[in-house]
Amino acid sequence: MADPKGFLNHGREVATSRPVGERVRDWNEVYVPGSLLPIISKQASRCMDCGIPFCHNGCPLGNLIPEWNDYAYREDWEAASERLHATNNFPEFTGRLCPAPCESACVLGINQPAVTIKNVEVSIIDKAWDNGDVAPQAPERLSGKTVAVIGSGPAGLAAAQQLTRAGHTVAVYERADRIGGLLRYGIPEFKMEKRHINRRIEQMRAEGTKFRTEVEIGRDITARDLRKRYDAVVVAAGATVSRDLPVPGRELNGIHFAMEYLPLANKVQEGDYVQPPITAEGKHVVVIGGGDTGADCVGTAHRQGAASVTQLEIMPKPGDERSPGQPWPTFPMLYKVTSAHEEGGERIYSVSTTHFEGDEDGNVQSLHLIEVEFVDGKLTQKPGTERVIPAQLVTLAMGFTGTDQENGLVAQFGLDLDERGNIARDADYRTNVPGVYVAGDAGRGQSLIVWAIAEGRSAARGVDRFLTGASELPAPIRPTDRALTV
Repeated sequence: MADPKGFLNHGREVATSRPVGERVRDWNEVYVPGSLLPIISKQASRCMDCGIPFCHNGCPLGNLIPEWNDYAYREDWEAASERLHATNNFPEFTGRLCPAPCESACVLGINQPAVTIKNVEVSIIDKAWDNGDVAPQAPERLSGKTVAVIGSGPAGLAAAQQLTRAGHTVAVYERADRIGGLLRYGIPEFKMEKRHINRRIEQMRAEGTKFRTEVEIGRDITARDLRKRYDAVVVAAGATVSRDLPVPGRELNGIHFAMEYLPLANKVQEGDYVQPPITAEGKHVVVIGGGDTGADCVGTAHRQGAASVTQLEIMPKPGDERSPGQPWPTFPMLYKVTSAHEEGGERIYSVSTTHFEGDEDGNVQSLHLIEVEFVDGKLTQKPGTERVIPAQLVTLAMGFTGTDQENGLVAQFGLDLDERGNIARDADYRTNVPGVYVAGDAGRGQSLIVWAIAEGRSAARGVDRFLTGASELPAPIRPTDRALTV
């Protein structure tokens, strides 16, 4: 235990954010650089090293949180980094992007603010990079086996790194022009600067992983050819089909899926555009969807100079405290104010869009909504609550419905789907096709980054056993497993 009285002597402190007026004028991460390190030892000391560390179960990766908290408290950054990497390939990603279900499961959180696990995690890995403690881990010998990984999001990258380190020759195929999947083009720069992805890619290249961009399996390369070329295949293509809103006026110009809007803003930061083809500048922006993707659209619109930003959510406003149906240590649905919401805009709950109206040129100009409520478990409209709000740019951020099947990947491989439309797999991540495995959102459905990395690691073990008959990679979670957060 780091400090037996740490949780009594120190309150919860989190990273300091830059002033709103400053950060909305650039695309850098919102936190003050270096603001965590002076407080992180005290924050790590608040960990009680519980006899039953529920944070382990709350984290799909099974992170060894009390162990690296103790090392962080003692400022033994090399040892802390080793413990962190023992379960997580990319802690700089999760430390910035994960909603921290581990903190919801923290025992201290029963009656006090939880340990700042996420902040400790990102401090450890940032310090490790600064100190040169993150080095390539090339395999001692090669197996002679080859593996193709389809998709370069967190699941694909985790699977590829594990399999490369096991001695297999791995190639990652990505249909976009850069590696990273939604980490690259779905996450705004102000949440995670892409330099963090770039240096991990360089580490993986040094270990021996090959990357093939602008190659779409099912179109540029057939599934049959891929199976001939490789001994095994991991499908980590994500759940990229966006949920649509089929209401009158949907065809108007200016209504876009979030994943049409956000990547263009990121491409500006990559130097591909001077100005994005879709911009919020000077427009009344409406974001439909109250989740993290919606918040990303809100923050992006602020930085592009929107005239106003309104975010709509069909569900009621969550409470500030746990409801009786979401007791500790489950992951509760609480009212959340992200950095994007701190920057302005209006949030409207319990409303549904009925239709859009446009001008004579076919451009969206307004959105009609109505209040809704649950009656006997059914969502119903409340008569007399209709209203109109200005909308010159609308982004649909209502989640995803499954893996893209239009490119032919699913059909060409002959993959079975489950009842939810995801690629079916067994307890070892095997599909119905011998030698073809699936990991991440493609098999699980839309989920958290920690689940993606956990599944990538687990699928890698299954592939390793398939290729060699045994595996020394970490034991997998099962696709049917559920952490306390789900």
